[in-house]
Amino acid sequence: MLETFDRQLIPTGSSDIYVARAGAGPPVLLLHGFPETHVMWHRVAPRLADGYTVVCADLRGYGSSSKPPSRPDHGPYAKGELAVDMIRVMEELGFARFAVAGHDRGGRVAYRLALDHPDRVERLAVLDVIPTVEALDRADSRFALGFWPWTLLAQPDPLPERLLAGDPDAAVENALQEWGTDRAVFSDESVDSYIAALRDPSAIHAICEEYRAAATIDLEQDRADRAAGRQIDCPVLLLWAADGPLDTWYEEAGGPLSVWRTWAPRVDGRAVTGGHFFPESNPDDTVAALSAFLQADSAP
Repeated sequence: MLETFDRQLIPTGSSDIYVARAGAGPPVLLLHGFPETHVMWHRVAPRLADGYTVVCADLRGYGSSSKPPSRPDHGPYAKGELAVDMIRVMEELGFARFAVAGHDRGGRVAYRLALDHPDRVERLAVLDVIPTVEALDRADSRFALGFWPWTLLAQPDPLPERLLAGDPDAAVENALQEWGTDRAVFSDESVDSYIAALRDPSAIHAICEEYRAAATIDLEQDRADRAAGRQIDCPVLLLWAADGPLDTWYEEAGGPLSVWRTWAPRVDGRAVTGGHFFPESNPDDTVAALSAFLQADSAP
């Protein structure tokens, strides 16, 4: 998929990151979530490439990127480490500053990148996420039952690895059916690619390590940043699934925009129909929202 995109494997020092690139103009980095790969952008990226240099990357541990060894503290898979990968990728491609859009796990890498390296990120788009500490501090039975990867994949090795390896097809299909709106909107080619990527035992372990890092290192880093009042300075776009968890779970907090405004004073956004995977199920609205955001005046 993304047939017109150039492909390369870029070494970052601690990993090798697989990217697909096309277009010309201002750079935009697109990051995927679980259980997907860079292929999730196949209906969005070619259209953005009409006006931008679009870089779709597989996160460390996912897809065709490398799966470096982890440590007992899960540090190699913390979002801060994954963010550094992306800085080095974009530097190698000739971009010191860039816009970044991340969906799901990629959104968590993207906002960590913006917090830790504000000189690198011109604009940030986060798709269907709130900060990790905000999600976990507000977690309830709906969260535990609705998003099983958070609790299952963060369990100690080897239980989640063995369960995922037992039936990767079921894991992917469950996510697409339970978090989407209609399984039929996904192309067979994209779904096959997600399942194939999840059949690799090294990928399964790396993904579990990323979830373990989220529940430990990422959580504590977010908590420290929140206590210190650190904020994201650049313009931020938040898109979330209409009638999905972000749309309905956080009403007492004023909704997802209110949650994000404690982290990013220059945030705006809206709900998008199509379920959690709306970049695939509703590419028209996704492209329209991202294009308008990328073109908007950046003045406060």
